[in-house]
Amino acid sequence: MMVSINSLKQNKIKFPYIFLACVMAMLLLSACDKKSPLPPKPPIEVSVMKIIAQDTPIDFEYVGQTQSPNEVELRARVAGFLDKQVYADGQFVSAGQVMFQMDPKPFEAKLLTAKGQLAQQQARLEVAKATLARVIPLAAQNAVSQQTLDTVTGDEKEAQAAVIAAMGQVQVAELNLSYTTIISPISGLSRNSALNVGAYLTVGSVLSSVSGIDPMNVNFSVSENELFSYRDNVAAGLLKTPTKDSGHQVQLTLADGSVFPNMGRISFANPSFSKETGTFLVRAIFKNTNGQLRPGQFVRAKVSGASRENAIMVPQTAVLQGAKSHFLWVINKDNQAEQRM
Repeated sequence: MMVSINSLKQNKIKFPYIFLACVMAMLLLSACDKKSPLPPKPPIEVSVMKIIAQDTPIDFEYVGQTQSPNEVELRARVAGFLDKQVYADGQFVSAGQVMFQMDPKPFEAKLLTAKGQLAQQQARLEVAKATLARVIPLAAQNAVSQQTLDTVTGDEKEAQAAVIAAMGQVQVAELNLSYTTIISPISGLSRNSALNVGAYLTVGSVLSSVSGIDPMNVNFSVSENELFSYRDNVAAGLLKTPTKDSGHQVQLTLADGSVFPNMGRISFANPSFSKETGTFLVRAIFKNTNGQLRPGQFVRAKVSGASRENAIMVPQTAVLQGAKSHFLWVINKDNQAEQRM
């Protein structure tokens, strides 16, 4: 290929201009790439609150468990066969409600026998009274001996005693017959039946149980160290105990985090410590009209009523964690912030 000298001259002239243009463009780009200085940041705004010493309620929280204050086992009082179960397992039952029925026929027969024996003794008593009524005038006229009068009088008293004994047997038979109908002595939640229909019951056989739910007790334990610390603070004047009229109030938090609507009161404190755990039992009682609490539930019991006099409280968010300990920022007399441990 042939290239003219004129074209080479033209190319040699263009190269320096192209190179110079590229250099200028790179310098302009590098100059534009430099960031302009940012404006200074404004000071951070913080919240300030005034702290005043005041009487502050003090709460104590424990893990507790609900317990029925009245739990009754239903047992057979007489021996016999279980005829039928009247209630449904787990049903709420009322006091006096029939729960089981035993076969009453053998007991009805014993009652009839006892009543027949009573009638016999009553007839003997009538004869003895009539005989005594005839002998008394004769004895007054010396028509019969004193021994005869004594014998007739003894027979009449013996007949009276026999009547009383027969009446007792009738009452026993009536009681045994009534025991064949097993009722709930309290209102509460029933448990499942321990025996099936048709089973033979001996005296004392457990059929089921009923747990009262209103009111409901909550038991929790207080350690020995907690008790001594509480007493020391009261003695030192750091804690103020509630009055006898108000007492300690107890609030329950259930497992799902909800708060039980009714406040309770402490009804019992064990006077002695447990040898196994080193704690003593405290019991609170709650109204449980709607049955929200059931026996055996685990709850958190918050005991309130005590207070700390002239206490200083700050929000939890104001307390910070440092290398050595917790601290917070306060405004000094010069209107400057400084750390306080």
